[in-house]
Amino acid sequence: MTLNTDDQIILDSIAKWLARDVAPHAMRMEHDDTYPTDMVAQMKDLGLFGAVIAPEWGGLGLSASLYARIVTMISEEWMSLTGIFNSHLMMAMCVEKYGTEAQKKHFLPRFCTGELRGGVGLTEPDAGTDLQGIRTRAVKDGDHYIINGTKTWITNGIEGNCFSLLVKTDPSADPPRRGMSLFIVEKGPGFTVSRKLEKLGYKGIDSAELVFDNYRVPAANLIGGVEGKGFHQTVGGLELGRINVAARGVGIASRALKESVRYAQQRKTFGKPIAQHQAIQLKLGEMATRTEAARLLVESAARAYDEGRRCDMEAGMAKYFASEAAVENSLEAMRIHGGYGYSKEFIIERLYRDAPLMTIGEGTNEMQRIIIARQLIERNPA
Repeated sequence: MTLNTDDQIILDSIAKWLARDVAPHAMRMEHDDTYPTDMVAQMKDLGLFGAVIAPEWGGLGLSASLYARIVTMISEEWMSLTGIFNSHLMMAMCVEKYGTEAQKKHFLPRFCTGELRGGVGLTEPDAGTDLQGIRTRAVKDGDHYIINGTKTWITNGIEGNCFSLLVKTDPSADPPRRGMSLFIVEKGPGFTVSRKLEKLGYKGIDSAELVFDNYRVPAANLIGGVEGKGFHQTVGGLELGRINVAARGVGIASRALKESVRYAQQRKTFGKPIAQHQAIQLKLGEMATRTEAARLLVESAARAYDEGRRCDMEAGMAKYFASEAAVENSLEAMRIHGGYGYSKEFIIERLYRDAPLMTIGEGTNEMQRIIIARQLIERNPA
């Protein structure tokens, strides 16, 4: 990707913010699982909540390619922060790509400022990767719908106030996806947060269980205004989400590599830096190659997205490979650091805890491989 002057200014601003306001506090806040309220306010000022939303609605209108670079940069410092605006932007993209003009005018400017901030409500206790298995139901009642059901593992569930919610409006539809619809829902009577979910990593950001008990939402909040389009709309939003997760994987893999290269030149054994031992050199060589390959796959997926091409295969490849690179690099970094890698005083143990989420979030890597294979066959018929 070739950067123009404006792109470089944005990246420089993000770098300065990370060095000044994130790096000095990330370790402590992550260990304490403290929500980064001040950083969220700073991200609003930087325009990150409108990063990829078109300027006509008040957003920055960034390309997916530049957005992915920003996500990688932030993930190198504190990956959790990227989830706060990524889930929000996935919601926003569903409105911008599929919403009515009235919905765009009502929601998008408020999404850009962060006045309305939230995420996507897809996963349920008995339905994750298989979205067609959801049970949350919306029943038409005059000019409203009444929603009942439970969503779980919802990013921004506690701190957010607005979500795109996938429901079934026709449970008897065959196949089930034809009976699914997507709504924009704001918190109010009948919409409660039952609990915060504790996690191995991905600390600081809230993941919650949301309960809908006879919650009433205006029919005007049905994205696109037509029932039965929710599955397609959700899949469209997930493309950007998978590019984001892939970019996060690159960030984790890259930070693990940088820390390992530095430490390997400082730590000595048998009278010389461990970087001079062939065993360590082999690890560093593999880590560097994985990181660069992951970065190139993310760039390829982002470029396809920017060109308006279908990119579920490219995004799946990037997400699959980059997330596995993050897991492998974080483990190798821990081995290179030895006991220090296992210590909470160093960032390595955090990278090691954060990395596995990338293999699960926005669709498991097992599902990514199936998507890749199916697209490969569809694009290359015999």
